[in-house]
Amino acid sequence: MSEPRRILVIRRDNIGDLVLTTPLIRGLRARFPSAWIGVLGNSYNTPVLAGHPDIDELFAYEKAKHQPDRSRWMVYGDTARLLWRLRARHIDLAILAGPGAQGQAGRLASWLRPKAILGFVEHGSPAEVTRPVPYGAGASLHEAEDVYRLGADLGLTPPAGPCVIAPDALETARVRRALADRVVPGPIVVAVHISARRKLQRWPAENFAAVISRLCGRGDVTVLLLWAPGSSDDPRHPGDDEKAAAILARVGQLPACVPWPTVTLAELSGALAICQLMLCADGGAMHMAAGLGVPVVALFGDSPVQRWRPWGVRHEVLQALGGNVAEIATEDALAACERLLER
Repeated sequence: MSEPRRILVIRRDNIGDLVLTTPLIRGLRARFPSAWIGVLGNSYNTPVLAGHPDIDELFAYEKAKHQPDRSRWMVYGDTARLLWRLRARHIDLAILAGPGAQGQAGRLASWLRPKAILGFVEHGSPAEVTRPVPYGAGASLHEAEDVYRLGADLGLTPPAGPCVIAPDALETARVRRALADRVVPGPIVVAVHISARRKLQRWPAENFAAVISRLCGRGDVTVLLLWAPGSSDDPRHPGDDEKAAAILARVGQLPACVPWPTVTLAELSGALAICQLMLCADGGAMHMAAGLGVPVVALFGDSPVQRWRPWGVRHEVLQALGGNVAEIATEDALAACERLLER
């Protein structure tokens, strides 16, 4: 096969997984500087790559479960039209950028009729994957390293570089204006992100409040308090408004603590772009911070640190021995923040 001129990277799962695919995307751009590179994801994860310098075009389909107010047939119709558009692009190479064999993604890629499909295989070679890469011991690697191995078939050499995402410039400017209007005292901006999808990843409000109070007490730190807005009992999109209110009630009227709920990934990226440190639980926001070059103090519950730690940035990981983030001591988190700030 001649060098591909039109490459489609397919990654259909979570926000952090897509961020951890950016080392592969950067490697593809360096290897094929004049190629058209597109990414196919879903409406949930794809916005994290908006404005990415190495991507020519983003494509996102809706998952029916994310659109409960619409007919499933309407959602499926939109997806079919999107796939017809991609099929008309005459893709040279589709890359199934996920760990292990990607059966459903392989079938989707096959329908697009690319000249070749590159992906991992575990037990033989599925008919859809025309350029198979044995998965082997990939699960023992970091996710970014694991997926980057697909590039070896195309001439990419390790190691995998850092993750890269682009901040939303308008949202970054909005945060800067808000801080300027408040005349906050600290030149160092620390993001404290309190939301976590999984229960075992949720650190208590009183712990966050204690760390925020101590950081603000330094005199040179402004804390940007970040969370996913909404009520915790919303069955579709649970948020952390109550938890944020509890934290703010505990810290009092600290001018150095700025509440900043983020509805969209653009708002979150814009806020993180001005920060010098991030304290958060393992999850998509953590990987976004790493993609913006922000050092991270990461709170891990039962997730494997080797696989999911922040990639390509200075970081400290605190993992609960019992697998529940709530067991991590406040003093340990504060000490980790102080060490990274000193460096």
